[in-house]
Amino acid sequence: MSTATDTGQGGYRIEDLSRLSGTTVRTIRAYTDRGLLPKPERLGRANVYDDGHLERLRQIADLLERGYTLASIKELLAAWDAGTGLGGVLGLVDEVDRPWSDEQPARIGLQELMAAFGGVADLSAVEDALQLGVLKAVPGRDDEFEVPSPQELSVAVELHAAGVPLSAITGHLRELRGQVEYISERFLEFTTEYVFQRFLEHPPTDAEAAEAAGLVRRLRPLAQQTVDAELARAMRLRATEHVRRHLGDTLPPPPAEPPPPPEVSAPQHIPVPLPAATVAAVRALVGPSAAPAFIAAATDREVAARHMDTLAANPEHPPTDA
Repeated sequence: MSTATDTGQGGYRIEDLSRLSGTTVRTIRAYTDRGLLPKPERLGRANVYDDGHLERLRQIADLLERGYTLASIKELLAAWDAGTGLGGVLGLVDEVDRPWSDEQPARIGLQELMAAFGGVADLSAVEDALQLGVLKAVPGRDDEFEVPSPQELSVAVELHAAGVPLSAITGHLRELRGQVEYISERFLEFTTEYVFQRFLEHPPTDAEAAEAAGLVRRLRPLAQQTVDAELARAMRLRATEHVRRHLGDTLPPPPAEPPPPPEVSAPQHIPVPLPAATVAAVRALVGPSAAPAFIAAATDREVAARHMDTLAANPEHPPTDA
């Protein structure tokens, strides 16, 4: 087995690097030309690679498996070489790439699928479902499909059982998907502006990437919760309007809005002129600031006294309030 001593200089020949990394010689040279892989050291007539080249090739392979393009990999590796932690960034990407639903995929056979839709053998509808991603082909199996969202397929089954044609179901899904993708884009723009912008102004450190991943975990359910609540509100409103528009006078009128609570009249202030001598006497007795309250209290006492006198004089016919 070839090792780092194959060159006699403590490094690897390109053939040995290819075998150890699982990368073809042609690909290694292409990575070097594109700047993803540092140039080898030249020793005599041979190009010599070291453990750093081997580690870099393994990192590139890992990022390719995660779905990164070579251009984005080059930017990530450049940021890493500049001192930015790659582990934190990849952890953040893993958090974003994680499924946004707890639903587990399932499989369904062609015959079972047809039976679910009332025995309808509509291969064009199957093709539509494959294009929309409601079904996914299983390699090597023409009679079996993967179902990424069994819940979505169940909705289609129920709609078809209620009388909706398959073509109408797929057409509605196309329209709905465009609207939902717009909502998701707006939510991402909103959270980027107010939450994640500070992480995007420069390559994030490991600590910043970990903080951003934690925020993604916290905010992950908010988009669906908001859409669920707003959809419930809109359906309650629109469904009632829709039914009344089509059934008209056959329905009882909607409940009337409750009347507003009666307004409580503010106490009325009736100006009553008082003799100047009386006002002066009250002020001298209780002081200028307490004079209004003293006059009001004296008036109340006089009114109460007269009311009591009236009651005593007419015990069988008490007076009513005016």
